[in-house]
Amino acid sequence: MSEKRTGLRGLFSRSPASPAPGSAPSSERYGFEYLPADSVYLDSACQTLRPQPVIDAMNDYYLTYNACGERVKYEWGRKVDDQVEGARAAVLQALDLSPRRYSASFTLNTTYGLNLLLHQLPAGRFARVVTTHTEHNSVFLPTMTFARRAGIDRVLLDRDATGELQYDEAILDDALIVISAMNNVDGAPTRGLAELIGRAHERGGVVLVDAAQALPHAWSMVRGLNADAVCFSAHKLYGASLGVVAATNALLESLDVSFIGGGQVSGVSAAEYELLPEPHTRLEPGLQAWGEIIALRAALEWLAGYRGAVGEDLSAREERLASALFDGLAELPNLRILSGRGSSLVSVVPGRVDGHRLAAFLSRGGIMVRSGYFCAHHWLLENEGLPPLVRFSLGAHNTESDIERVLQTMGRLMKGL
Repeated sequence: MSEKRTGLRGLFSRSPASPAPGSAPSSERYGFEYLPADSVYLDSACQTLRPQPVIDAMNDYYLTYNACGERVKYEWGRKVDDQVEGARAAVLQALDLSPRRYSASFTLNTTYGLNLLLHQLPAGRFARVVTTHTEHNSVFLPTMTFARRAGIDRVLLDRDATGELQYDEAILDDALIVISAMNNVDGAPTRGLAELIGRAHERGGVVLVDAAQALPHAWSMVRGLNADAVCFSAHKLYGASLGVVAATNALLESLDVSFIGGGQVSGVSAAEYELLPEPHTRLEPGLQAWGEIIALRAALEWLAGYRGAVGEDLSAREERLASALFDGLAELPNLRILSGRGSSLVSVVPGRVDGHRLAAFLSRGGIMVRSGYFCAHHWLLENEGLPPLVRFSLGAHNTESDIERVLQTMGRLMKGL
């Protein structure tokens, strides 16, 4: 375990080393050699493709030690327990969070994790709920229902053109703040997030961070955040379909646990029960997705080896490809680009053609993109009044040839309108 933890530390350091001058990637599709050459997948913001080591980890579990975790004493079960505990440790290490103060719990996805927290927090604890106009529905909707249940106000903040939050600090007094670290429409990071967390804590507030979009593309802005909880999805981080909540033990122990079942209790009588002392169990009722948890550990280890195998940091590679995509799309007619140059998400508003129809045209050419409002209906539809968008979202599997093919296809489509 110590050798692998060293590798993770290398990946998730705050200032990764630059590649040697003149160095070239050793593999264009490191981990994705199985992909067909005639398909271009550009929907990583929904879910990333899975590299071969992650697929192998899942298969290994199902084929060689497919047992329950945290319940049995036989050899297969003990191996599951070791792998799952390794995954918990790897999550906290990747986020640079102290295992003495934080615990990692596994859920269905980010939305489910946020709901588990919001619907079990003491309703009388907070003066108001604070979020933003530009949130994904995973944040926007549960904060709405929490405010209704608690009978308190819900305050929506604006962001400026750089992504900086606009607010009066008094709004943070005894507030529950739920906010994303990166926007899933244009890829803009939430600037000033660490400062907001510090100010909120000084004023008695609690901060939950949706890091589902940020972690695959901006580890440095999420690492070491002193948030009360950081929620993300493994399936946006090259793992299997899984949600993760890294929360303070204090927050987990404060929950009024109502989603409850096996795996959470140490004793049960006719009318009472006693919860297990481990804080992570507060969010883990019933049997867990053992194979998916084990695959997350494999994904983190694969990411740790990315720079060594490819010759450049994943963030630098994404920025290079995304900038080329942005520049090419900017030259085309009848397109309005919402994203900034270099963002791994390039969202566009097409003119003279419906966004869904454009996505269907691209699909016929083997190019897979997302169209619509990307679970940000309030912002894009109600506030901005936009028609359906088209989003190109890059991942570790994408190559220069993918970008060239997209631009050639888009060129023919847009110039033909």
